[in-house]
Amino acid sequence: MTTQPPSNQDLHQRRLAATPRGIGVMANFFIERALNSEVWDVEGRRYIDFAGGIAVLNTGHRHPKMVAAVEAQLQQFTHTCYQVLPYENYVTLAERINQLTPGSHAKKTCFFSSGAEAVENAIKIARAATNRSGVIAFSGAFHGRTMMGCALTGKVVPYKVGFGPFPAEIYHVPFPTELHGVSVEDALHAIQTLFKADVDPMRVAAIIIEPIQGEGGFYVTPPALMNALRNLCDEHGILLIFDEVQTGFGRTGKLFAAEHFNVTPDIMVMAKSLAGGMTLSAVCGKAEIMDGPAPGGLGGTYAGNPLAIAAAHAVIDIIEEEQLVARANVLGAKLTSRLKAMQVNTPALKEIRGLGSMIAAEFFDPVTQQPSPEMAKRVQQAALAEGLVLLTCGVYMNAIRFLYPLTIQDAVFEEALSIIERAIATTRE
Repeated sequence: MTTQPPSNQDLHQRRLAATPRGIGVMANFFIERALNSEVWDVEGRRYIDFAGGIAVLNTGHRHPKMVAAVEAQLQQFTHTCYQVLPYENYVTLAERINQLTPGSHAKKTCFFSSGAEAVENAIKIARAATNRSGVIAFSGAFHGRTMMGCALTGKVVPYKVGFGPFPAEIYHVPFPTELHGVSVEDALHAIQTLFKADVDPMRVAAIIIEPIQGEGGFYVTPPALMNALRNLCDEHGILLIFDEVQTGFGRTGKLFAAEHFNVTPDIMVMAKSLAGGMTLSAVCGKAEIMDGPAPGGLGGTYAGNPLAIAAAHAVIDIIEEEQLVARANVLGAKLTSRLKAMQVNTPALKEIRGLGSMIAAEFFDPVTQQPSPEMAKRVQQAALAEGLVLLTCGVYMNAIRFLYPLTIQDAVFEEALSIIERAIATTRE
């Protein structure tokens, strides 16, 4: 007697009964298998994945080289806890990250399991190294779902609702977005106002910023702000932290988005596409800063898991061998060109922006000229109906972000662009 496999509807009902509503789920179907840029649900329907596990899959689903690396590690050992029984692959990966990240200064790297965990530890390191406690972040920023991550995140709904109080001495200033009327001067003035009204700059340990805001809407940090922050940090002995959780490993047309700016951070946080879907994050920084915490002050039971470490080595090899940094620029240019062509006859398509393949399209109501999450949702749903998975983002949730694997097949990419054209056309109806 054969058992009928569960349908999407069956699994949906089981999910509602078994898991809490706080874990929001976009899709109403369940994935059974995936390869490169394509996924198939339990009922056999194919989808093109332009979400990439939220920027985790720059090297695609199940890249053969990454799978082989994990399988080889499985034959050796799966876990020891690095702090108890260390292993060479961890050290070697730290050496590679130290070499690949911007700056010629001496660096050290430690590994964790998630982006939020890496952010938490970056703040711990900054506080230990400076003997200060204040941290400045930006509106629209996303730095994770832990309590410190929530505190740093510059968006209340849905990340902060009902979860306070949050850790103290976290301050927010406006992120400059020309489209929404906030200038670099506004942001810098807000920092100076903080220093006058709320916190002595000599009590500020760090300023944390995303080179390109991820969840906040794919807004590129203006170079003028980056340079001003570097100068401000140097003036007051504040550490500058770049959160490259979403921007790292080729997405922006550089290995790290920091390379687009003539600014070197003191600490860099990375995760997501570091390990091709395995749970791994990292904090890399100037050696003397990274040595701020005492022995035992950093770590975690699963931090730097050997399977994830093996996957990360393979991911870096894949990015280099398949020239994915250059490919990010090629694919991003094609997408941007198509979007700009659509924009001519699409009043709701207000702005197209980004670097490399970190591209977003922002939608405004053409009558009210106000941000329109409804338009973005319509585009997302129209694309999904044709088998293309897209994600929204932005403080107003009115932007569509495009997070395809950089390994995507040319024919599949063209298929997806045609679906995007038809989906955006629905905003004119």
